[in-house]
Amino acid sequence: MAPPLLLVLLLLVSVSSDWAIAHQQANDEAFISAVISEKGIGFAKDVLVEQAIEFLTPLQLPDIEKSVHIPLIGTVHMVASNITLHGVNVSSSAVRIVDSAFAIVASGATAYLSMDWSYSYSTWLITISDRGNASVQVEGMEVELTMSVTNQNGVLELTALECGCNIEDLDITVTGGASWFYQGFVDAFHNHIRTAVENAITRRITEGVSKLDELLQKIPRKINVDKFVALNVTLVNGPLYGNSSVEFDVNGLFILLDKVPELNYLLNHPHFSLGCGGASKMLLISFDEVVFNSASAVLFQVGLMHWIVDKLPDNSILNTASWKSLIPQLYSTYPNDDMSLNISLTSSPAVRITEEKIGTTIYLDTIVNVLVGAEIVPVASISGVVTVSGIVEVSENNLAGKAELDALSLTLKWSEVGSLNISSIQAVVLDFLNNIIVPFVNSHLNRGFPFPIVHGFTLQDAYLFTSDSRIFVCSDVVNTNPILSLLVNSPFQYL
Repeated sequence: MAPPLLLVLLLLVSVSSDWAIAHQQANDEAFISAVISEKGIGFAKDVLVEQAIEFLTPLQLPDIEKSVHIPLIGTVHMVASNITLHGVNVSSSAVRIVDSAFAIVASGATAYLSMDWSYSYSTWLITISDRGNASVQVEGMEVELTMSVTNQNGVLELTALECGCNIEDLDITVTGGASWFYQGFVDAFHNHIRTAVENAITRRITEGVSKLDELLQKIPRKINVDKFVALNVTLVNGPLYGNSSVEFDVNGLFILLDKVPELNYLLNHPHFSLGCGGASKMLLISFDEVVFNSASAVLFQVGLMHWIVDKLPDNSILNTASWKSLIPQLYSTYPNDDMSLNISLTSSPAVRITEEKIGTTIYLDTIVNVLVGAEIVPVASISGVVTVSGIVEVSENNLAGKAELDALSLTLKWSEVGSLNISSIQAVVLDFLNNIIVPFVNSHLNRGFPFPIVHGFTLQDAYLFTSDSRIFVCSDVVNTNPILSLLVNSPFQYL
């Protein structure tokens, strides 16, 4: 059984995930764009800071050894060991775009560490030693990170340009052992511990950026849709930095699965001037109608716009008995025989996006067959012009929609069962499509086409609007799952 004609066509127009099959075309532009606003950059910063804190702790620091001369005692060998950073609290953070890079500053931070201490010194008679533990409270810590996000061979590359940590003060509380030693230990190790913490945090954050970059490198340049095609998500130029926003542009066209995305892309029309109608949203995603037309082109190219239809939701229409009154000669020649439709589009439909709606006109040829035992007998050929329109909306992380049939025009090409009353046949077919096929199609369209959203995030309070040739989605984003845990455990995922 093949899908009914209008099911396939309407699914195509509304970009159902079941038929998101397409063709590589116009490789010199970007057709899907995402602009992250100042609010969105702030959200990303908050997520990164929150997850960086988890990534930082617990953090083991190298042991510190020092020998100091104490009057009346001599040279004392001191060791601070098992130095562990247990917690960090950030009171405020900020992000800004500087020279096409992101500068993040976390200030007013505090941290808590624990450690063991020991000392030993020798007299001419014996060796004296002692040990205990200590806690360290870090105050007034500031961490600065500047990192660039660039396009390397069509994928994002993240690089830490500068990273530094500065501690204003720390308080060491020593317990256990001889109390006379405490102040000497604090004096000897105060600056060393501060430097060790600053260096360890800097190294750890730089390591986190490298791991995040490894995660970005796992983003594929194409996402497989099915066994035939993939979505080309190769990054085009950019990212493009504004004063308080950044734009990421991808090719966005559907391609044959065995085709390697090309890298000679140029972006002609940045979208910084576009807004969300005054609303403060984190993210603006735009889809050019060329994305949808690429789907149409590959469907046509690989022969998937040709169907043999032998079953429908109401299958009675595929029996000669249903046409007894309209086509008497058909029924008299083939009484109560089943039928099939051999449907082919004569060209790939072109999707048109306007401010009001999305539409397309479909040109097709249909051969009507009668099934006589094992024999398939062609009895008529009808050409048709179908005009379809619809609206799209956001449903969770999906681009969903609703379609309607605007017009249907049929023309008889030839007939082996006498003259056909095309106007009457057209009225019956139109009624069948509107009452059976279109509601069936819309039940599928409600499922929608998934946005390429990073796993662990979801859109919130999203809304959609269209302009000439483009669909725009404005939305906030919610973090539903910590992402930096993916640095160690999981690959990059899409919904």
